[in-house]
Amino acid sequence: EVQLVESGGGLVQPGGSLRLSCAASGFSFRFADMSWVRQAPGKGLEWVSSIKASGISTTYADSVKGRFTISKDNAKNTLYLQMNSLKPDDTAVYYCQYAIRRGQGTQVTVSS
Repeated sequence: EVQLVESGGGLVQPGGSLRLSCAASGFSFRFADMSWVRQAPGKGLEWVSSIKASGISTTYADSVKGRFTISKDNAKNTLYLQMNSLKPDDTAVYYCQYAIRRGQGTQVTVSS
């Protein structure tokens, strides 16, 4: 059974940083392309970033490019999202995604 468990969210001031983690199990993580998506209050799901199985190739939404970094540790079966220079518009529930599966999400709130 595919399981994805996100953690690392919280309340942070504008300009601050957070690192999200996603512990994956139930599938071959080392061969998996992974993504982060988010859902802001009252809005639909928004793709944030993706990474290929090897961890070498990454892509980002324009809204986060230059501020967020996606990475994966295949030895630990864990996906990460380093978020810097956070803005209030980054407030959302963040989900890691494998194929059509998502975890329960972790709340990120950017506010002074």
